[in-house]
Amino acid sequence: MIDQNNLYLFNTNLRHEDPRATVEFLLSRSERPLISTSFGPRSAALLHLVTQMRPDIPVVWCDTGFNTEATYRHAVLLTDMLNLNLEVFSPRMTTAFLRHNFGEPGLDNPYHAELSRQAKLEPFERALQKYRPDCWFSNLRHGQTDHRDSIDILSLHSEGVLKASPFYYFDNAQLDRYLLENGLPTEYDYFDPIKAMAKRECGIHFNR
Repeated sequence: MIDQNNLYLFNTNLRHEDPRATVEFLLSRSERPLISTSFGPRSAALLHLVTQMRPDIPVVWCDTGFNTEATYRHAVLLTDMLNLNLEVFSPRMTTAFLRHNFGEPGLDNPYHAELSRQAKLEPFERALQKYRPDCWFSNLRHGQTDHRDSIDILSLHSEGVLKASPFYYFDNAQLDRYLLENGLPTEYDYFDPIKAMAKRECGIHFNR
């Protein structure tokens, strides 16, 4: 499909394309595409864009069990509205058992790294093993974290998985305009306690 040798060339060309054209191009070249979502504030944009072209694409959500009530309502709303082919991957332990073993999420918790692994990283690795995507759509954008500033529209994840972020160069105003034009909801009552800080990565997007 696309490898490290031609990644720069494709990124250079795609910077001048509309996100829709980027998705069309990638879907035409992929056999096992996948979307990951956190059901964050502007998550509807990517879910809408891709599922308009590939309604049956698998949508993976790693539900840590520590999300806000508003996030769970938002997940149900978008799943119904967009008829998402959603599969939820949860920790092997219940939320109560995770709290008992590792305490509350938080960077001041000495067990936070292990809690992160159990609650989010291991479920996501399970999702990748099940679907083995050749193209993974994500809503990463420039300016969110230092790591995300170092990638581009396309980047290579572990085992040669192509990660695609069609809205990578969109700012909040542009993304909000897309949501408004397409009648899509937002939900700002969102917090990822595993990530813990807005400028911190939880780990699933590192190119391991």
